[in-house]
Amino acid sequence: MTVPEMVTTLPALGPTTKLQLPREAEATLPNGLTVIAIRRPSVPLAEVRLRIPFGRAHPARAAMLAQTLLSGTDTMSSVEIAAELQTVGGGLSAGVDPDRLMLAGNGLVGGLERILELLGEVLTAARYPAEEVATERARLVDHIQVAQSQPQHVARTALLKRIYGRHPYANQLPEPEQVRAIRPAQLRALHSERVRPAGATLVLVGDITPAKAIDTAEQILGGWAIGGDSPAAKWAVPPVPPLAPGALMVVDRPDSVQSSLRMALPAVPRTHPDHAALQIANLIFGGYFSSRWVENIREDKGYTYGPHSAIEHLVAGSSLTVAADVATEVTGPAMLETLYELGRIASLPPAEDELEQARQYALGSLRLGVATQAGLAGLATTYAGSGLRLNHLAEHSARLAAVTADEVAAAAATYLAPARAVTVVLGDASRIEAPLAALTPIEKAQP
Repeated sequence: MTVPEMVTTLPALGPTTKLQLPREAEATLPNGLTVIAIRRPSVPLAEVRLRIPFGRAHPARAAMLAQTLLSGTDTMSSVEIAAELQTVGGGLSAGVDPDRLMLAGNGLVGGLERILELLGEVLTAARYPAEEVATERARLVDHIQVAQSQPQHVARTALLKRIYGRHPYANQLPEPEQVRAIRPAQLRALHSERVRPAGATLVLVGDITPAKAIDTAEQILGGWAIGGDSPAAKWAVPPVPPLAPGALMVVDRPDSVQSSLRMALPAVPRTHPDHAALQIANLIFGGYFSSRWVENIREDKGYTYGPHSAIEHLVAGSSLTVAADVATEVTGPAMLETLYELGRIASLPPAEDELEQARQYALGSLRLGVATQAGLAGLATTYAGSGLRLNHLAEHSARLAAVTADEVAAAAATYLAPARAVTVVLGDASRIEAPLAALTPIEKAQP
């Protein structure tokens, strides 16, 4: 007996509706701190994000400062800070990258005032106790050493050096010996110099009244010390150098069973007229599961599990990165298919169904990204770092909805042509050099 094949037809995508932005308020305090408060009453919680510009900071000292910022103040230990946060169902964490120091946390909306008080305590009276610094220093060294043993990190580091050269963005993780040399006095000096309100942005999101939340923030953080005369000019990261395509760089990892393929292509900032078209072009190429490149080297040929491409935005410049990890024996074929798909997207306009599928994915991702309080707080903080506000979200959504196939084709031809790529491959050079050299000129990284 033959069982009839069941075919399910997916319903057509509905029309794109106008994005509704939440209610917000903004004020810049006399000490230079900008406070943005956004009402999102879905749950009785509040999200807190504090972004402090941190460009050009010494990488090891910046990393250690972020590790130990919450380790104690003049009046409270790290345990006491954590216990106080727990009383309002909250928590705080700190992190740093080449652009900013970020303090992030959340808690019950009724505890927002207490969270801000504890945040203010840390900002104005962090002590960096020697014992805590020693513990976190050892932990950070272990983390760096583990990262340096991972091929993904080694490949990324090699690519960053090719992209940025001597620019501060080239070194995004300090060396272990640099961290071992850090002492508490250096962290206190860095804190005094750089943890300042001028140019910083505090974002508050939750079941709040925006104007009242700003008043609360001013009462608690208005006394945070005023910074220098011109911190933005003094610490601004210089523009990134233009990408300089050249020979494919092979980074030798003897006896490796996998090769890590990494590429960088030019991209534009969020405010550029080409940004929406480039975002769609990237999605069609390799930016989501249904993209051409993923279908090719994952679904069709089985060369890799998770190839992906993405536009990365930093304050001083943007780039489009391409990443895949493949078995050593298919390194050449995987690179061939990658170059083929880049050439195809750069030379042929997308089909209408491809364009529409990528458009709906991009629009849906935007909406999902701000569907939660945490997502909304994260996006608002990211935008603030580029001088943007949430109205840019609506503007970008409208551009995505209106972008045409011709505009996508033009953006792909301008930014995704394989001749514009900077390429690094980490793997067993004795096995991958010959197949790669058959495709493109190569050079071997110096040890």
